[in-house]
Amino acid sequence: MPDGERREKDEPDTPAPQDADAARRRRRAQFLRELHEAKALRDRVQPRRARAARMRQAMRMRTFRW
Repeated sequence: MPDGERREKDEPDTPAPQDADAARRRRRAQFLRELHEAKALRDRVQPRRARAARMRQAMRMRTFRW
């Protein structure tokens, strides 16, 4: 087996690190957009539960020690 063929098989098909980081950031941004959209929809559909969650979060923030 010549060296050229062996090198091609040994190298995995991974993109450059910058491309991989950019793709990861795009996927993360898309996920966060969808997450915020889902939370907003849940808040609109269940306003009482959303208000209770906001109150619990506010209480946690008031009692948090820096």
